[in-house]
Amino acid sequence: MRWLLCIFILMGQQAQAIEVDVELALMVDVSRSMGPSELELQRRGYAEAIASDEVVNAILNGFTGRIALTYVEWAGSGSNRVIVPWTLIDSREAALDFSEKLTDNFPFGMRRTSITGAIRFAMEDMNANTFEGLRRVIDISGDGPNNQGGPVERARDQAIEKGFVINGLPLMTTDGNSYWSIADLDLYYEVCVIGGPGAFVIPVREWQEFPLAVRRKIVLELVGPPEVIPAARSGRRTDGYDCFIGEKMREEWERSYNEF
Repeated sequence: MRWLLCIFILMGQQAQAIEVDVELALMVDVSRSMGPSELELQRRGYAEAIASDEVVNAILNGFTGRIALTYVEWAGSGSNRVIVPWTLIDSREAALDFSEKLTDNFPFGMRRTSITGAIRFAMEDMNANTFEGLRRVIDISGDGPNNQGGPVERARDQAIEKGFVINGLPLMTTDGNSYWSIADLDLYYEVCVIGGPGAFVIPVREWQEFPLAVRRKIVLELVGPPEVIPAARSGRRTDGYDCFIGEKMREEWERSYNEF
């Protein structure tokens, strides 16, 4: 009898699922390599993008005219902070309400950088929500390579196998703590992080570019696979690219710290 009860519960959950064009998880890096002003710029940039005419029109002109959206801040493995939980966006008012929640308060940094943890959290969180998206997109932004939580490629591949798309917004500004970043972060994201049909990278090299980049990225994620030239196709070689560079940097730092 117990198995019959489980079947009925699962059927009820599926019946209640709300169909949307896209389930979009905005996974935003708040590791301590970024200062308070940069963390605030991130929040404001996403808030402005979600409330913009371009994003709202992209939502309302979709097949169902609605999406499911969540905003999560992440850092080290297990450090995932849900700022706005899964929300149905089906009107301009809903988009504005979501945007306002992002600026109710501003974030503080957390330790480490686990893109692996962010991807896995997004998958689990999306699987547990009450929406059924025609596409399921994990949007990763960050200013450095993975340095904790296991191989990022493995998490990326698991997500792709389960039908997720991962896009990247590498933050390549030079005004933060650059020790934990790398010069070719866009290439790292292209080779090691993103994946799935139409996956793309939009790098941010100056903070003044950030609001426009976020708006452009979200619109592209809503309207479907974009025509964007990936970082790895810009003439740079990707053969043998080291996706463990972040872990090696952390090991070197810890070795130097212990010796000191």
